Amino acid sequence: MSKASSKTYRSEIAAAVHEMVEGFHDAGLVDKQTMCQFDASCIATAEPLPPEEIRALREREQVSQPVFARYLNVSKNLVSDWERGVKKPGGPALRLLSVVKKNGLRSIA
Repeated sequence: MSKASSKTYRSEIAAAVHEMVEGFHDAGLVDKQTMCQFDASCIATAEPLPPEEIRALREREQVSQPVFARYLNVSKNLVSDWERGVKKPGGPALRLLSVVKKNGLRSIA
């Protein structure tokens, strides 16, 4: 269950099914396209974070906007825009924010 533990699944059943199909893929029984479809159906998506929650998260970690931005590999202006609601984080940045929310800033250091 080493691969499954590094991902967030929709449920325990989804994790078990995904791990099984991942084993089939590793054995050459399932192609890459099918594996991608299982990823999309089993792995949970990152929930959007409202501006006030992003700011609270940064303050909880006791870092400035420039330091927070460096951890996330984005500009300090972008962090400011997120906190003011001018822009919304998406893709890898949203996933990183979810990891920081769950495990703290040290988890991505």
